[in-house]
Amino acid sequence: MKAVRLRQPAALSQLINVDLPDPGPPGPGEIKIRLRASSLNYHDYVVVTGGIRVEDGRIPLSDGAGDVLAVGEGVTAFTPGDLVISTFFSDWQDGRPLEGIAGTVPGDSADGYARDLVVAPARCFTRAPAGYTHAEAATLPCAALTAWRALVVEGRIKAGETVLVQGSGGVSIFALQFAKAMGATVIATSSSDARLDRLRGLGADHVINYKSVEKWGTAARLWSGGGVDHVVEVGGAGTLAQSIAAARHGGHISVIGVLSGHQAPIPTTLIMAKQLRLTGITVGTHRQQREMVRAIEATGLRPVIDAQRFPLDRLADAFRLQEKGGHFGKIVIDI
Repeated sequence: MKAVRLRQPAALSQLINVDLPDPGPPGPGEIKIRLRASSLNYHDYVVVTGGIRVEDGRIPLSDGAGDVLAVGEGVTAFTPGDLVISTFFSDWQDGRPLEGIAGTVPGDSADGYARDLVVAPARCFTRAPAGYTHAEAATLPCAALTAWRALVVEGRIKAGETVLVQGSGGVSIFALQFAKAMGATVIATSSSDARLDRLRGLGADHVINYKSVEKWGTAARLWSGGGVDHVVEVGGAGTLAQSIAAARHGGHISVIGVLSGHQAPIPTTLIMAKQLRLTGITVGTHRQQREMVRAIEATGLRPVIDAQRFPLDRLADAFRLQEKGGHFGKIVIDI
C-alpha cells in the first residue's frame, strides 16, 4: 500500500512517501476502499505545517474518494464498485454539534486519506454524486459540505436573497455555486481582477476588489440595497468587521475561516443594533452530506478544480501551490 506519512516536527519537507502492508479484508460493519483522489483544504495545510499538532507518522488529508472493493458483514449501504466519499466527522451522524466529535477527524486525530487503500467503518463514508469522477467527488467532503451547511442548513437560504462570498478558495466557490443553484444573487470579493472575472463567469452578479475598495462591506451593503442576507465569512479576524457592515438587519453570517487572523476588535454594538445571527461552522453531519449529494445530483452542479493536479508522491508540491495562493478552486491529488 502506498501512503504518505507526516513526521514530526511537522513541515512540508517532513511528508514522507512510504510503503505499508495491505490493510486486509473488512471486518463487520467495515468497507475496504481503493482510494483514487483527495483534495487539499486549509485544515490540511495547518496540520502539515505544524499549526495543529498530530502524532508522529500521521497520514494526512481529510478528503478521500474511491471505489468500494469489499464490504464486511452487516454492511447494506454499499456494494463493491460504489464510488464513495469520506466524511469529516465520522461520529457526527446527525443532530446538533456534540463535544468530542473532533476525535476522529481524518488526517488530524486519526489517519487520513493520503494512501491508496483503506479499511474503515461504513459510517465514515457516503456515496458520491452519480456521474462524478473521482477527482470531482474528492472535492466535496470538507469544502462543499461547509458551504452547504452555511447557506442551506444554518442560513435557510431562499430564492431572491443575496449572498456575499470572499475570495476564490474551495468553500467560497462552492458557496457561490450553491447560492446560484438556490436562486440567490451573489456578491464576490477578491484582491485579483482576473479572479473576479472568473468568479463572474461562475455566476457572481457583482464583484468587488477589496484591495482597491477598502470599505468593501459598505460597498456590498449599498449595492444590495440595504445589506446582504448571508455572508460566508472565511477571512476571520481581519474581515469580520466588513462582513458585519455588509449584512442587512437580521442577516446571517457564517463564521468559517481564520485566513486573516484569529483575534481582532469586534463591533459588538453593530451586531446588536442589526440583530445579526453569527454561526460558527465546522463542516457538517453525515446526514447533511447525504442531502448535499442529492441536491448536487438534482442541480447538476460540478466542482471547480484547479488546472494543476498532483500525484500522491508529490503531495508537498501541492501544498506549496496552496501556500502561495496560486490556485483557483480545489487542488486535487490523484492517487
